[in-house]
Amino acid sequence: MSDHTYRIAGATGDWEIVMGLEVHAQVVSNAKLFSGAATAFGAAPNSQVSLVDAAMPGMLPVINQHVVEQAVKTGLGLNAQINNWSRFDRKNYFYPDLPQGYQISQFQYPIVGEGEIECERDDGSRFTVGIERLHLEQDAGKSIHDLDPSHTYVDLNRSGVALMEIVSRPHIRTPEEASAYVSKLRTILRYLGTCGGDMEKGQLRADVNVSVCRPGQYEKFRETGDFSHLGTRCEIKNVNSLRFIRQAIEFEAKRQIDIIEEGGTIDQETRLFDANTGVTRSMRSKEEAHDYRYFPDPDLLPLELQQDWVDQIRVNLPELPDQKRERFMSDMGLSEYDAGVLAADKDRADYFETVAEGRDPKLASNWVNNELFGRLNKEGLGITDSPVSADQLGKLVALIKDGTISGKIAKDVFEILWSEGGDPAQIVEDRGLKQVTDTGAIEAVIDELIANNPDQAAQVKDKPKTMGWFVGQVMKAMQGKANPQAVNEILKKKLLD
Repeated sequence: MSDHTYRIAGATGDWEIVMGLEVHAQVVSNAKLFSGAATAFGAAPNSQVSLVDAAMPGMLPVINQHVVEQAVKTGLGLNAQINNWSRFDRKNYFYPDLPQGYQISQFQYPIVGEGEIECERDDGSRFTVGIERLHLEQDAGKSIHDLDPSHTYVDLNRSGVALMEIVSRPHIRTPEEASAYVSKLRTILRYLGTCGGDMEKGQLRADVNVSVCRPGQYEKFRETGDFSHLGTRCEIKNVNSLRFIRQAIEFEAKRQIDIIEEGGTIDQETRLFDANTGVTRSMRSKEEAHDYRYFPDPDLLPLELQQDWVDQIRVNLPELPDQKRERFMSDMGLSEYDAGVLAADKDRADYFETVAEGRDPKLASNWVNNELFGRLNKEGLGITDSPVSADQLGKLVALIKDGTISGKIAKDVFEILWSEGGDPAQIVEDRGLKQVTDTGAIEAVIDELIANNPDQAAQVKDKPKTMGWFVGQVMKAMQGKANPQAVNEILKKKLLD
């Protein structure tokens, strides 16, 4: 059994989970997929709706070239095949917030084909998830049910907003892997600048397909490609947080196991996850492709891309998280763990690189990962909300490195920067916090301590570790300003030689 095999004990034996995810990522664009209407978050209801979005008679869609470029860029970032010929189709279904009565999507011929991404578990081990496809489609509007007890309101601001639907292979085996996959995918999209990734704002939503099977069945599926080896899947729709993804999977897997073990069968259906109760509930029976009556959209020509244009996008791709992690290790000497933590979030990586520029990268990494993020987490703040700028922290790191201040004093300066702001060097100067490197002054304090504590001084030769007491007393007497290295060297000469 693999160390990462996730099994659930049922009444009739062990079970395993198999999952594939469909992630809907809102494309970063100032205009919608087929109209020039704005896409800003939080606008007044129905204030960003063109005649195309509202499906007024005679209105024709016009493709947004920037959105196409964003989709190609994303495909390249996922190591995926770019299809130079793709087509838009009409996916027919009825919802009150879908004014056309159909969604313009891509079915048989998506803009991006197969790819893969490497993800990381909590213990640092890695696994690969295959990407089946990425296709472009327009979002529906939003039905609002809680403003009136007897009426539903419809907001069409989201109608027509460009989405990338990224469909994974069923390669995900644990709740942890599912959240790790979505997290890595979100990181890549943010690095590329193709999706903001804010799940609370609906910029990234996951549909999680869950099925259960007996041990060994998944391996047969991987060998043969025959889905009959896997159980009937249920789709959990629109899960909008990593924590909820894990919770929804755990509940749904247990629900399916209980039904099967009691002699029932799993109905293929779409379900919703209730974050308040932690349970999934049935939404509707799962439609098949033929239920949507797909056909080519007659108002849109096939999308044909020039290879030169695709190649130019490839050349201009930014450095992606895996590349950045490798560079942090090879060029900056960071540990794999520290490099991974820094590269896992674009804002954190950008902040760190500013702090480390022209300075000691390991010291910069320690301060960003430990001191800064420890305080940010305590205060419930994100990196973009940090009261201490990357420039300020970089200057503080430089003062530690050149011996102007000790690490202990640096923590005091950091607190001042956090609460009051200012320039680190000026704070050190104005408050008299410079490190004492004058060996004569340090030696005088040490001589006095030895004279006042002869018994403890005599013990150091037999128990060298007890010299730590003298170090602490010297630092206390000198208000933490003594150079620790100088203190240790002088004490060794006087107490051990």
